[in-house]
Amino acid sequence: MLTQVVIESFTSRVLADNPLNDPVTRQLPIILPPDYDTAGKRYPVLYGLTGFTGSGPMMLNVSAWQLNLPQRIERLMAEGKLPPAIYVLPDCFTRYGGSQYLNSTAIGRYEDYVIDEIVPHIDRTYRTIAGSAGRGVFGKSSGGYGSIVLGMKHPDIFGAVACHSGDMYFDLVYVPDFPKFLTAIQKAGGLEKWWIEFERKPKKENRDIEAVDILAMAAAYSPNPSATPFPIDFPFDLETGELKPDVWARWLQLDPVRMVDRYADNLKKLRLLFIDCGSRDEFNLHFGARVLVKKLKALEVPHEHEEFDDGHMNIQYRYDVSLPKLVSALNPAE
Repeated sequence: MLTQVVIESFTSRVLADNPLNDPVTRQLPIILPPDYDTAGKRYPVLYGLTGFTGSGPMMLNVSAWQLNLPQRIERLMAEGKLPPAIYVLPDCFTRYGGSQYLNSTAIGRYEDYVIDEIVPHIDRTYRTIAGSAGRGVFGKSSGGYGSIVLGMKHPDIFGAVACHSGDMYFDLVYVPDFPKFLTAIQKAGGLEKWWIEFERKPKKENRDIEAVDILAMAAAYSPNPSATPFPIDFPFDLETGELKPDVWARWLQLDPVRMVDRYADNLKKLRLLFIDCGSRDEFNLHFGARVLVKKLKALEVPHEHEEFDDGHMNIQYRYDVSLPKLVSALNPAE
């Protein structure tokens, strides 16, 4: 019972003028069910969003003691746990390491890339169940953030959402890394020099990734076309580290635990909202998930929440739980 993996070369129009000059033509992997060529029926579609520094094709990677996504799907189907579906794995990687799946004048229009380009292309090209009743989205970390935010904003596109260890409750997720970013750029002699050094380094160390993560988040959450040398507003003073309340407020407007109040009615339209996190998450995301779930309960938004005894890394095994839930929630009869 082997899936079929099609890797398209997809050229975007909305990314054509992206400010980072990132590639416009990218690989777009599509995983088709084993009976796609013979059954002649339509299938639900799940969109898989990768975390920071990731891209869709990476979900096809083979690694020691770990199933890649096609292998995991095949095993779950063989065990009778997973109905057939189509899986689409967009590449939203950027020069800064990621996009948070948002539209940003500092990065590009990655929300439009997914919603307005890839989704319609897949519906035109493959036998899908077009409509929210047949579409789901899932992801981990930044991909979990993208999944729940796209689900909040576009319940007409996605009818089921799984957020694994998604970025939320920014006060605990990002603030601890602000000093690390400031230390890195000050040691390099300023933001521009640090960025030149970062791009030139043949090996990016953990401290480099911690620093560039804050640059990427600022580019996603608080772009400013008139700012120099980067078209970005940072939520802190680059010398003292003092928080800038006006910019920080812009970040918080995009924090899922605060967005939920504005988008509760949209979330109630979902067939499934599944949230999980490790109880030892290194980025404190389990606390964010708990805050979100508390609000969902108060707003009477149906959801499922699980914690597991683990951290943030190498948690693809959690797809064994979420993928069957997602596909089962999508109704091929509608």
